[in-house]
Amino acid sequence: MKYIFVLLFLFLMLHLFSQSFVETQKKYSRVKTAYSEKETVVKKLLSDNKIENFNIDIYLRIFKQEQIVEVWAKSKTDITYTHITDYKICSISGELGPKRRQGDGQIPEGFYFINRFNPYSNFYLSLGLNYPNQADKIITAGNDSGGDIFIHGNCVTIGCIPITDDKIKEMYIFAIEAKLHGQEKIQVHIFPCKMTDKKMLELKNHNPLLITFWQSIKPAYDMFEKNKTAPSFSVDKKGNYIFS
Repeated sequence: MKYIFVLLFLFLMLHLFSQSFVETQKKYSRVKTAYSEKETVVKKLLSDNKIENFNIDIYLRIFKQEQIVEVWAKSKTDITYTHITDYKICSISGELGPKRRQGDGQIPEGFYFINRFNPYSNFYLSLGLNYPNQADKIITAGNDSGGDIFIHGNCVTIGCIPITDDKIKEMYIFAIEAKLHGQEKIQVHIFPCKMTDKKMLELKNHNPLLITFWQSIKPAYDMFEKNKTAPSFSVDKKGNYIFS
């Protein structure tokens, strides 16, 4: 019984924190503008896919070669995600391959989550990723791996993911509402491209030195394509992703 009360207390505290977070966010003028201009748009995107309220989890997949951010969502009562919309990455830097050092201009590849909401970004609004993640830190140990990777507005970038001021308003609402309704880690999985067998052959020809890395992240792509559930993973002591 005591254990149940502790869980209820933690759930209540988490809910109150989420409410406070959203209330604070909505005090910023750009977030207010996003809601006034785009809340109806976002609700319609969900309702068109039979999701009738904001009680959602979201999942993002980014494909660098195709320059697309896929937005997937599900109701809390659902198991599988539904494809909601795509946002075009309007400018891109670097090449196919992971980010490994400060200043290389690379967009990371791997498995991240949103850990920052910036309502006063230099690029209108921005959502920060937890780069470098555990795998990145192990692989780049002793080197400056860089940081401050964001999905943001505007259309300029050095290693980030810009989707225009107009579309970041929608993306920001998706993320805020998911957090408000209890999603602590909004997963963002970044791939070099859509990792079909044909594309994997192209990747091997493009850069044979990276094919082992790309093969190591492909299971996450395959698992989601098959099951439409966000893959679970851990990281081993060498920085390899282990999927379950």
